[in-house]
Amino acid sequence: MDAVEPVEAFVALGSNLGDSLEIIQQAFGWLQGLSQAPVRRSSIWRSAPVDCPPGSPDFINAVAGLIPNRGETPESLLVKLKELEVEFGRRPKMVLNEPRPLDLDLIAFGGELRGSGGLILPHPRAHLRAFVLLPLSEIAPALILPGQTASVSQLSSRILDGSVSRLS
Repeated sequence: MDAVEPVEAFVALGSNLGDSLEIIQQAFGWLQGLSQAPVRRSSIWRSAPVDCPPGSPDFINAVAGLIPNRGETPESLLVKLKELEVEFGRRPKMVLNEPRPLDLDLIAFGGELRGSGGLILPHPRAHLRAFVLLPLSEIAPALILPGQTASVSQLSSRILDGSVSRLS
C-alpha cells in the first residue's frame, strides 16, 4: 500500500484591530496545534484595507502553511479557523469588511476544490490580492493554486500594488 502524501493547507492571517502584530504572532502559535508538522510562516506584512469602510486602519498580514491533522477536511479546518477568530475577539459582522482583531481565510487545502456550503476553494480572490500573494510566495513560491496556470511566485511578480509592504 502506498503512503499517502500529506496535503498542505494555506491560511491567510489578517488583523486591523487591537495589537495586530501580537495577535498575528499568537495566531501562528494556535495554528501549530492544527498541524502535524511545524507551521511554515511568512514574514509580517502591512497592507492598506481593501473594500473596507472609510477610515479603516491598515492590516497586518501573513500566511501560514500547515499539514492538517489526520482526518481533517477543508470544512472541519474552516470551522476551527472561525472558532479561533472568535477566541481572539471577532464578533458577528455588522458592516462588510469592518475592522477585526483576527481574520483567517483558508486559501487552499491541497488540490481540493469547493464551491458551496460556505466554503470556496481555492479562495476566489487569493490570486488577485497582493496581501495574500506576496507572503504566500515567500513560503510556497512554486505553488499553483487550483484553477490557475501560473505559480504563486509568477502571480506575485505581476503585482504593482504599492499598498503592501513587508514589516519583518
